[in-house]
Amino acid sequence: MNATPSTSVLAGTMDDPASRPWLKSYPPSVPADIDEAQIGTLNDIFRKALADYPNRPAVESFGARMTYARLGREAEAVASWLQGQGLNKGDRVAIMLPNVMAFPAILFGVLLAGGTVVNVNPLYTPRELTYQLKDSGARFLFVLENFAATVEESLPEIELDQVVLVTPGDLLGLKGAIVNLVSRHVKKAVKPFRLPRAVPFKAALAEGAKRRPQAVAVAPDDIAFLQYTGGTTGVAKGAVLLHRNVVANVLQCEAWMLPFFGERQDHVMVTALPLYHIFALTVCGLLMTRIGGCQLLIANPRDIPGFVKTLQKSRITLMSGLNTLYNALAHAPGIEKVDFSQMVFAVSGGMATQEAVAKKWKDVTGQPIVEGYGLSETSPVVCANRLDIEDFTGTIGYPLPSTDVTVRSSDGAILPYGERGELCVKGPQVMAGYWQRPDETAKVMTQDGWFRTGDVAVILPGGEVKIVDRMKDMVLVSGFNVYPNEVEDVIAKHPLVMEAAVIGLPDEHSGEAVVAYVVRKDPALTADDLRQFCRENLTGYKVPRRIEFRESLPKTNVGKVLRRALKEEVEQAQAR
Repeated sequence: MNATPSTSVLAGTMDDPASRPWLKSYPPSVPADIDEAQIGTLNDIFRKALADYPNRPAVESFGARMTYARLGREAEAVASWLQGQGLNKGDRVAIMLPNVMAFPAILFGVLLAGGTVVNVNPLYTPRELTYQLKDSGARFLFVLENFAATVEESLPEIELDQVVLVTPGDLLGLKGAIVNLVSRHVKKAVKPFRLPRAVPFKAALAEGAKRRPQAVAVAPDDIAFLQYTGGTTGVAKGAVLLHRNVVANVLQCEAWMLPFFGERQDHVMVTALPLYHIFALTVCGLLMTRIGGCQLLIANPRDIPGFVKTLQKSRITLMSGLNTLYNALAHAPGIEKVDFSQMVFAVSGGMATQEAVAKKWKDVTGQPIVEGYGLSETSPVVCANRLDIEDFTGTIGYPLPSTDVTVRSSDGAILPYGERGELCVKGPQVMAGYWQRPDETAKVMTQDGWFRTGDVAVILPGGEVKIVDRMKDMVLVSGFNVYPNEVEDVIAKHPLVMEAAVIGLPDEHSGEAVVAYVVRKDPALTADDLRQFCRENLTGYKVPRRIEFRESLPKTNVGKVLRRALKEEVEQAQAR
């Protein structure tokens, strides 16, 4: 694999407080560095949670709750079944599920058995699924029955030892039968499929529960996850995340957040982003396990009316999401009836949070959006705002403990604070490399061992980091750099705009032209109105040359706007 080891201490830089200006802005009780002696495995974290919090709720789904003690039993049954099927330490097991009750039990079951988890987006096409299963070499696949038809199409091209069919109602008790009935016959969410050799999840659990799993000596340097990048900037690659990488990030997040959690120990995290996404996996699934919190699993966050009803019936203290989700919730009927009085924070990541969305969210809930930043390759969190901010800051905050960042020029030179360049990261959360891609690993690692994020950033004098944009999304207009995030943020402030995406398209006069795709709140809004609004807020060359109104924007399955898809659409139209 040619893994590149990650380190948390850069001699002469990390140890020099003067080179880490963010430390003086840390809350008093947050350490500069985590205690790396505590970095063990995710299995250690899980087993400690089972011992310390057996009777606390660990997961809630469709109104049913599961304690840590029961989660432990179900995870052990999964581990035992996998071992009985011949799973060896290090074998890859794919999980193709949304946020259903079975997900955490399967996740920890794979890890307890000594396996490596391959998180798979359940909305993948057969082509995408085939690629990821082949690339990872997964031997087993747990899939929700709703997506089994996709697996059926992929089977002729892949080699799997076993497919396990999960239902939305698994582990929900009597309520599970109702959930499955609605899914299959009311919503008709299960397409016809034929997988005659597939094993029902209930049958696998029953078989696995007959014996305890064999103990496996899992070490911090063993691979916990192959976390595939979204493929929005090229071919999807599996980021190799060792147990030590992910545990380090859990400890970093805990160190950053714990001072703000207060005395209460019954936290409930709204887990709306899918657990196959690295942000939800670490910040919701694993951090909540570490502190004995409960995950409120939202199986379909796109069902905004249903989501709001769930929130109305729940006591919530923590929330994670991203810009498009907060925007949709803030405008949803009934959101004013949700009790946000006990909420400690609402954190956002995955894409840039727009000021207009943050303002609307605070107007509705009384809570600011706390923006953070991370990537699959960094397990994921690199930076986060302080949790005690009063208002949205427009930055991604400060590097977490044991994390160092620099901004570099195209030739790799470290730039002074205040100058724009590529954000580079060093810390114990940085991946070991890309799975079987030493060439791709080399492209994202500097010669002195820093991970190149591909994002343009500025480190402000006080140590805050501000993301300007993706390097590949930058638009070059007559030699001037235009960053889509900035233009999108301005457009989103117009009171008649719901959301917007900005791209650059070839232009014979200026090299590239700025083009905006906009979803309106009110059809009365015209392109001329919006262009005039932009002229009032942007330098002339940043104003969109063309504005196109849409009913919706293309997004990834976690809600991130796909600028690439808009570009491809235009290119295909021109090729006809």
